Amino acid sequence: WLLGHMGMVRSTEEGLQNVDNLVGQYHHCCVWWIAPWQPVLRLFHPDTLRPVLLASAFVAPKDKLFYGFLKPWLGDGLLLSHGRKWARHRRLLTPAFHPDTLKSYVGIFNRSTEIMHAKWWREAAGAPVVLDVFEPLALLTLDTLQKCIFSHDSHCQERPSKYIAAILELSALVVRRQQRLLHHPDWLYRLSADGRRFARACAAVHGFTAAVVQHRRRELERLGHQAWLEGHQGRSMDFIDLLLLAKDEDGRDLSDEDISAEADTFMFEGHDTTASGLAWLLYNLACHPHHQERCRQEVRELLKDREVEEIEWEDLSHLPFTTMCIKESLRLHPPVTAVSRRCTKDITLHDSHVIPSGTTCLLSIYGTHHNPSIWPEPQVFDPLRFSPENTQGQSPLAFVPFSAGPRNCIGRSFAMAEMKVVAVTVGCFVGVFPLSRALEGPRVLLKVLLCRRLSGSGAPGAAASAAGAGPQLQELHPQISQVIAVASSVAFSVESGSSAAPPPRPRGHRSGDPRAGSFSR
Repeated sequence: WLLGHMGMVRSTEEGLQNVDNLVGQYHHCCVWWIAPWQPVLRLFHPDTLRPVLLASAFVAPKDKLFYGFLKPWLGDGLLLSHGRKWARHRRLLTPAFHPDTLKSYVGIFNRSTEIMHAKWWREAAGAPVVLDVFEPLALLTLDTLQKCIFSHDSHCQERPSKYIAAILELSALVVRRQQRLLHHPDWLYRLSADGRRFARACAAVHGFTAAVVQHRRRELERLGHQAWLEGHQGRSMDFIDLLLLAKDEDGRDLSDEDISAEADTFMFEGHDTTASGLAWLLYNLACHPHHQERCRQEVRELLKDREVEEIEWEDLSHLPFTTMCIKESLRLHPPVTAVSRRCTKDITLHDSHVIPSGTTCLLSIYGTHHNPSIWPEPQVFDPLRFSPENTQGQSPLAFVPFSAGPRNCIGRSFAMAEMKVVAVTVGCFVGVFPLSRALEGPRVLLKVLLCRRLSGSGAPGAAASAAGAGPQLQELHPQISQVIAVASSVAFSVESGSSAAPPPRPRGHRSGDPRAGSFSR
């Protein structure tokens, strides 16, 4: 009775199965108790999500219970701020995510993906090799974020970076703290080994961000506004530049502390979620080679007759099936599985029931995406769910991987653009297929075929090692001359040989409970 339903919380596949069971039994919502005095209303249907998600950010702000551990790291960035400060920052940051700004980032997405692909080739070295795809994808997203936010190239995909290592350590420590009740009190956590590591990593991240912001501020003050703008002609501005120039309706700009908090928030929110989404996309395409081949054909048709096969901003709207695959993967495996809100006023639901003021609501993105009353056969990967004819009349809140309402993810267009570029770039060169058997007990492995379009001799035995994995290798690309088979372990945990098992979870994917790392925007 003391811990309520906490015993049912699992940061594992079992935890998501519990969500599936709750959705199947209650359909719209249910109440959980995390202590005798602390109820949490769990919502997992568009009709029950709507009044809370679409309420004013003043009526349904973020719940501090689930986000407080991030405060020492992220400060008062968009994720954690509230009230007038949040509203002001949201207005000032919106231009930084305008399509005209995002357009300039596509080249960065392309180059960072090419670095990852070249690294895979070097690691393969002409022979089969086992790779964990989540780690290189996480480094890829961190690489692009550093370049887009700071115009800084740490070469983190190729060599260690103290700043990147600190971010990865902070992410892991926050998740671990959520899972350890004794580490919840701040004073006790500060005395622990994890707490000391967290403080050191925070200092490293804050030191890097503050140094960049202060240097740019000094340059702006030294040159003056007009000369500084003229110095940027011919090249795009990064996130820090845009925030330094931002002014509200009263002519006030953001402080250095504000800009640092927003940059740290963007680095945190933008790397793990996108990497997780990409890892799941590769997994789902591996399990469905016919969808994978259709994506490849779509990309091949788009890029044909080009001297440089590089995706451009205008191309992103001409990838209908690839986009459907990305959306279906985000439906089936949403990187952020839940968001929380705390009602400051009574909120009336669709059936006239009232959520009392002070109630904590856990809005289950995963539960909504797996609700059989909204999505028939929700465990099936079917990209055609998102075809124009199948989405007509569907509630916009049936699919909310980036949340919805006034506190939705401000970086959703950035994330989708990056996922499309990576999917297209990797899709031109890589075929992924599940092995017939797991090699290491209850693990699902992918076989990745790295395909080069350069002249020269092929790797001996590569074609033989890929036999039976999927389509004929020459069908992957008309100019393939070298293929290396790579077994890519994504650390999935599912009983070997069970085709009916629920989709497994790659390492680094956020859990089915917000206490295990599911953070909203």
